[in-house]
Amino acid sequence: MTNTTNNQSNVILHAFDWPYALVAERAKEIKDLGYQTVLVSPPMKSFRTAKSIQWWQLYQPQDYRVIDNKLGNTEDFKAMMLALNDVGVWVYIDVVFNHMANESAARLDLQYPSKSDMQCYAKHRVYFEQQKLFGDLDKPLFEEQDFVEAFGIENWKDRWEVQNGRLTGGPLDPGLPTLRTSSHVIQQQQAYLLAMKDLGVRGFRIDAAKHLTIEHIKQVFTDEITRDMHVFGEIITDGGATEEEYELFLQPYLEETRLAAYDFPLFKTIYDALEAQNGSLTALIDPYCFGQALTNERSITFAVTHDIPNNDVFRNLVMSETNEWLATVYILTRDGGVALIYSDLDPSGITNAKGEPRWGEGWRDSKLSQAIHFSHSVHGEVFKLQEANDDLLVFKRGEKGIVLINKSTRIKSVLLDLEGQFDSVLTEQSVKGKQASVTVQAGAVELLLRTNR
Repeated sequence: MTNTTNNQSNVILHAFDWPYALVAERAKEIKDLGYQTVLVSPPMKSFRTAKSIQWWQLYQPQDYRVIDNKLGNTEDFKAMMLALNDVGVWVYIDVVFNHMANESAARLDLQYPSKSDMQCYAKHRVYFEQQKLFGDLDKPLFEEQDFVEAFGIENWKDRWEVQNGRLTGGPLDPGLPTLRTSSHVIQQQQAYLLAMKDLGVRGFRIDAAKHLTIEHIKQVFTDEITRDMHVFGEIITDGGATEEEYELFLQPYLEETRLAAYDFPLFKTIYDALEAQNGSLTALIDPYCFGQALTNERSITFAVTHDIPNNDVFRNLVMSETNEWLATVYILTRDGGVALIYSDLDPSGITNAKGEPRWGEGWRDSKLSQAIHFSHSVHGEVFKLQEANDDLLVFKRGEKGIVLINKSTRIKSVLLDLEGQFDSVLTEQSVKGKQASVTVQAGAVELLLRTNR
């Protein structure tokens, strides 16, 4: 398996819960801001209504063979693909293969799509044939025999239970029907991925990969599927090597596949360095060396994911705005990994200091865009540590760029020996020569690029 395409200068915009038409409308702006890729929410059939529905319903598929959900349909998705392709931006998609929708309130059987949905297909045959990606819409995608025995997960440290039980909302919730690792299930999932590749999709995010067996992942994501694709799994852990969740779920995935993954070990390291009472930025010098980050070529780095603000169990991992900015600059400017920048349309209701949706407009912030373009400029340059203590981290990227991160409440100044002139991409600061004094404000960063002067 291959785990990635050429990831040079790849920064991913996670357009979480954005309608496909909105992504298309913003295609040029996305490109101009420096993003190489857009990750969109699951393009499958899921529950939709004229009224607003919850984000998580996109993660409860009813059918793979058509795109028809609250974000748009197959035609909208194709139009988005064309708009992004025209400006040279790749598309990654979120893929939900562990389970199907919980429709137990409406029916007791496990046919997908449901009989009523199949009747809708027949009644509106022309429309649904236009939305079809593959297969025969006169037949169900899955039936009873395609699912494992129903029971809710109770012990989250039991690998077998986590990978065979149902995700539920509590003891009274029947939960999400979990699919078997069978030849029929594998064939349908591969047919979906190949259809997405045919449309020009360049990467797959495997949702809830912790809940899929390694055998299931390996059978679906063959060389044919992963060739020229960037594939990465979402395996939430509470840290890196030596942590039980890492050893139970992430370590086997890393050892038995060549796919990339969300770097939750690095996120935990960053979070502790910035948010913990005794946190130190020295932990960010080389976290991989201590088993607290993934290898550079397999790492998807982030300061926030969609689960963190939108699931109560993870909300305590939302950083302060200042620390999230410092974390974002770190993942963009460190040597290694592909940075993912999160944006949404306010499903969480969390606001920023201005009282605005926290992640609504940040993706287009001018400072962030400058940091993204800085990351492109220094891509591939060697990490050279200059100074580090609890509150300050200073490093060079080769001889092209300098990064200063100051989490303290005081202004910091650093003396550096510089060859040539370096100009800030964020402020008016410009420095050069031996013992050059570089200043970084409290709770802020400074990014300096070498000029030709």
